[in-house]
Amino acid sequence: MRIAFWGTGLMGAPMVERLLNAGYEITAYNRTKAKAIKLESNGARVVDTPAESLKDTDVIMIMLSDYNTIKEVLPNSKETNYNGKTVIQMSTISPVESIELKNKIEKKGGTYIEAPVLGSIPQIKDGSLFVLFGGTKEQFNKWSHLLKNFGKEVTHIGEVGDASATKLALNQLIASLTTSFSMSLGYLRERNVNVDHFMNILRKSALYAPTFDKKLSNMMNRDFNNPNFPLKHLLKDVNLIINEFDSQKIKSNPLHGVRQVLSSAISAKMDDLDYSAIYNAIHPNNKKGKD
Repeated sequence: MRIAFWGTGLMGAPMVERLLNAGYEITAYNRTKAKAIKLESNGARVVDTPAESLKDTDVIMIMLSDYNTIKEVLPNSKETNYNGKTVIQMSTISPVESIELKNKIEKKGGTYIEAPVLGSIPQIKDGSLFVLFGGTKEQFNKWSHLLKNFGKEVTHIGEVGDASATKLALNQLIASLTTSFSMSLGYLRERNVNVDHFMNILRKSALYAPTFDKKLSNMMNRDFNNPNFPLKHLLKDVNLIINEFDSQKIKSNPLHGVRQVLSSAISAKMDDLDYSAIYNAIHPNNKKGKD
């Protein structure tokens, strides 16, 4: 199977590496070509334009930052066609955006499915991503084998749009839980209360989420380098989530505060830090707290 892979950033590059290791023929494209060139040593063919990657390709997999970037990259000239090709869109975008892409691809003769993922770089490397599939049952049966290269949990959510909606609902929890935990942790540290006691109680309670321990060390040490998911992408997702929830008459008021905190972190030049750097925006470093 010949695969064109668009987007070789933090998530895309290790995903390409998994496919190469599994024996797939990969043509890689990234707007910043330098991020893709390193994949050549593993056997990928790197091209200068997305249109070039369409030649002799069966499948196009997309892992780009947002819908506008996808539109920018997607070849859409009068001469472009996707006859016999399947586009697998794996980025976090809204259901409306995903359906718009489906319509565009189908008008050009191609097939479109969505497969956003939950997890990050460590889960890519050990093949434990959760893959959310949006498409027909027949398409799921055809493509789930390919997608299992990224994780055994490939779930057929429903039709195109349903998987995107599920991904936004999950990412809402990433933003809300990380913010809430940062508030509690920051408060206890300002009060000089033993964090170990707090965590021991929390772990045994119904309030616990594993992400708390996953990010605890980052927050305690204020070390947010080597991001698995940059803070700027979380803000992008929160904006998507608020717009989508509002469109469905779901009150998103709590997320507006989260967005404000994320925006302040971006203003403080934390864009490319791990998203757990939201802790620094909620609990700025000072001499009083235990740091």
